[in-house]
Amino acid sequence: MGCFECCIKCLGGVPYASLVATILCFSGVALFCGCGHVALTGTVTILETHFSRVTSDHAMLTDVIQLMQYVIYGIASFFFLYGIILLAEGFYTTSAVKELHSEFKTTICGRCISGLFVFLTYILGVAWLGVFGFSAVPVFLFYNMWSTCAAMKSSVANFTNIDSICVDVRQYGIIPWNATPGKACGSTLGDICNSNDFYLSYHLYIVACAGAGATVIALLIYMMATTYNFAVLKFKSREDCCTKF
Repeated sequence: MGCFECCIKCLGGVPYASLVATILCFSGVALFCGCGHVALTGTVTILETHFSRVTSDHAMLTDVIQLMQYVIYGIASFFFLYGIILLAEGFYTTSAVKELHSEFKTTICGRCISGLFVFLTYILGVAWLGVFGFSAVPVFLFYNMWSTCAAMKSSVANFTNIDSICVDVRQYGIIPWNATPGKACGSTLGDICNSNDFYLSYHLYIVACAGAGATVIALLIYMMATTYNFAVLKFKSREDCCTKF
């Protein structure tokens, strides 16, 4: 066998679906975790500076955000390992398909592990749909604030009292109703929207939401790949697989 034929054979054993899903998963998780971590820090800064100057009013929220940041570290580590395992499983199963003239045999343990991957991937896919929806919430909140600031700069604002245009974050349940001041109006609101913390956090939340969406797509590809891999292993385990195909 020449070098060209050997390369073609090696390329034929590459699980391209799992490879694309792995790259997409790593990229999506990296965007979600990295941007989400920085955006949460910026959110705390905005709240402490403009909406809740008493530490006790937002102490619980600060603890929740810190907990979420630690969870982000765990998510990144888990998906890095899980993506590599699924990619390795894809290489294993693809090699099984390509070995058409060999005595390749699967084991019960191998089929059980492949079935476990199918189950875990489906569970993770459903969970990440929830994460994707949750990551859209801060984008919605920041967009509302940005829209209010844009309305202040429009021609309509010239006919109204700018100080009457406010954003009250207490209505979203982020901080309690007794928080001081709890809302920002007029020029104060304009200063918030023009600040670097707001601008950076808003766009980072958008990128983090996009990263969560990319991870959902990657898990959908993983679902199809792992289901197909399990079916292939089950098929190859049959003694009369060549006549049943």
